Amino acid sequence: MLDISGGFVTTVLMKPLPEKAFQKAVEAGRFLDEACGAMRVLSSVAWSAELKESFLSNGRLPRPVYPAVDTQMAREAIANARSRIDGQHVVLEWLSRLADTLETTANMIDARGTEAFFNHSAELYGRPTRLMLDKKTKVLDLAHHMDGVLADLDFDKLVVEGDDKPLTASQFIRGLRPHLAKHFGEAAPRVRISSKVSAKVVAGSARIRVRKGASFTERDIDQLLQHEALIHAATGLNGKAQAHFPILGRAHAGTTEVQEGLAVFAEIISGAMDPKRFRRLSGRVIAIEMAINGADFKEVFDFFRDRVEDPSQAYENTRRVFRGGVITGGAPFTKDMVYLNGLLRVHNFLRTVVKLGRADLIRVLFAGKMDIEDIPALAQLASAGRLTPPKFMPPWARDLRFLVSYMAYSSFLNQVKMPGFQAYYKEELDGVPEVWGFVG
Repeated sequence: MLDISGGFVTTVLMKPLPEKAFQKAVEAGRFLDEACGAMRVLSSVAWSAELKESFLSNGRLPRPVYPAVDTQMAREAIANARSRIDGQHVVLEWLSRLADTLETTANMIDARGTEAFFNHSAELYGRPTRLMLDKKTKVLDLAHHMDGVLADLDFDKLVVEGDDKPLTASQFIRGLRPHLAKHFGEAAPRVRISSKVSAKVVAGSARIRVRKGASFTERDIDQLLQHEALIHAATGLNGKAQAHFPILGRAHAGTTEVQEGLAVFAEIISGAMDPKRFRRLSGRVIAIEMAINGADFKEVFDFFRDRVEDPSQAYENTRRVFRGGVITGGAPFTKDMVYLNGLLRVHNFLRTVVKLGRADLIRVLFAGKMDIEDIPALAQLASAGRLTPPKFMPPWARDLRFLVSYMAYSSFLNQVKMPGFQAYYKEELDGVPEVWGFVG
């Protein structure tokens, strides 16, 4: 058996679905696409700007009121899809997993503001104490490790001259647009300033919205290009081009972990990652666990306030943890814990397929939005000519020479016993003076 994701196992090259069964699968996929389009998770748990102003000015705990969302149409579409998923086949298993994910998503939306919301969120996105692929390490362990390594760094001394040049939202957009045009041509997402988004940037395949009044730096342009545009927007466009299964162009809970893991990996391998951002990702996992254990909004805000200078940023980090959940603690939104586990899953997948000589599967990963578990099904569809190769990919994935070399070296490093090297260099560097004003 071949297990390269911690989740999917495939032993036999499945034969293509017979035409009649394939058409039923296509119909099921379209019903699932319809259900997915009817449920916008993040907009369903959005908070008004007034809540932020009230909390920062007088400390009043937010009392969000969520918009009414009717999930009945989505549930009917899911039921219609299930009625067409009949038989044992890798493609049908993929569609069945999608149906399960979307049904749990509907349950989560219906449970906003209650403890049940957390239960559904944990089923979809996991929780910090979930074990990773090695079945020993928790996501929370990785978060604490990363946080500890980065906690004592003086981030200001790491900045390359010019990278921290402040930009307004308009300047940021003007700097980003030429890069989008270069990589996407006429299909480039439109970039607009919006007063209706709470995050600094919200990106989709067709448009990127930048929050009015938000501040940026030159480095943010490259980070957003690598993360939002060349991963989220690109896979969305590639997925929408799949005539048989347009749901591959949709973002949903079943794709979130791998999408975010792939996007963080893209930041790292392209040199766009910032250690301050990496620590922020770790902090969110720790904060989610705090909230699970009963910390309320104010306690988690204080945790972030000790880590960042800007109270507005501390509020936004806290809002992400509590949106949809219970403000008094015990039932948070766990979506933000997917970044670190997703990064490890994606990294190990890429390393394994390179070692196995199956780098062709890397392109399957960009054919749309998917989980790594879905790759056997999508590869089967691709081999039968029922999946379109991805048109938009980041340079590091389009030309696989660098990625294959990097992953081969990474695989070798895992076999090297590091303590001996570290002890040797520690002794060699003992007493060496600080230079150019930087201490780690």
